[in-house]
Amino acid sequence: MRLIAYTDTVELGGADLSMAHLLGRLDPSIDVRVVGVSRRIVDRVAQARPSASSCVVAPPRSGHDLRSLAEHVRVVREYAPDILHASLASPWASQYAVAAAALARRTRIVAVYQLTVPPISERQRRAKRLTARAIDRHVGVGERTSREVETLVGLPRGSVRTIHNGVPDEVTASPEQRRPRLIGTIARLEEQKGVDVLIRALAGVEDATLLVVGDGSERGRLQELARELGVSDRVEWQGWADEPRNYLAALDVFVLPSRNEGFPLVVLEALLAGAAVVATDVGSVAEAVRDGETGVLVPPEDPAALAAAIEALLGDPERAGRLGAQGRQLVLENFTADHMARAFESLYAELTG
Repeated sequence: MRLIAYTDTVELGGADLSMAHLLGRLDPSIDVRVVGVSRRIVDRVAQARPSASSCVVAPPRSGHDLRSLAEHVRVVREYAPDILHASLASPWASQYAVAAAALARRTRIVAVYQLTVPPISERQRRAKRLTARAIDRHVGVGERTSREVETLVGLPRGSVRTIHNGVPDEVTASPEQRRPRLIGTIARLEEQKGVDVLIRALAGVEDATLLVVGDGSERGRLQELARELGVSDRVEWQGWADEPRNYLAALDVFVLPSRNEGFPLVVLEALLAGAAVVATDVGSVAEAVRDGETGVLVPPEDPAALAAAIEALLGDPERAGRLGAQGRQLVLENFTADHMARAFESLYAELTG
């Protein structure tokens, strides 16, 4: 079987890391080529599968870039894949790759939806409705995410199959010395991730320190907000880290304050690390963070509820430990990278057999 794994992202995110986890665990008999518009992203994804080849194509410069489309078509036809696996950071992504595979005719197309966000224009929505007809299997990374994609894109109810994201169970570095009442988050510092809500919540949690691992365009605004709220001395800005999950073992509580998510890898990593997790009930988060069983869920955009949930876990280490242990077991049984790989192998066989 020949597979093109395609991404058109230009900033590394969960969609690309999920694809890397998948490629690293697919059966060795599958011949893989990683294709994308960014050399940095393509190399990062291909690194997970040493046998994979790679190719970079020109990104579209407009809504109707015939040069980019022609290059996509050329790459697909030269490689002649049985499957094009397109990782969609938004429902409107990867449309040139889907169109190119449709023109190749013999290639079956799998579109994997990581996140639901509205289109930037009606033209983008119309283009998606055209390319969606060529897709053989629509896949969402969580049950709620799948249903949200159907509504947003206008697909028939039940037409989006769910294959959950998965992460490897890797050993993480342990802190030399744990600090008391340390909470943390790992995120791109963008509005979607809701770190501003977490900083507002910190003002309601006494004697706690917040560790922020990640970077992004909102960092300056978030630092100013921390100063305005009088908590800047209790926020540590770690910045970008190559192995962010190594910070998880140091935390008393991991917090996901996002406004919008699919099925985020960082929550699975936190659960695997045995961390007590507080998360907003968005996207498919509740499929891993089961309220009162493997973590605590709160509504998005609610600093008071977030603060109360964090304070409750900090004040009850026994409960926090129990939630963390149960969360780790849930991920091991359902949401590892191996689970994800076997599910996609079954889907590929269904399409090519």
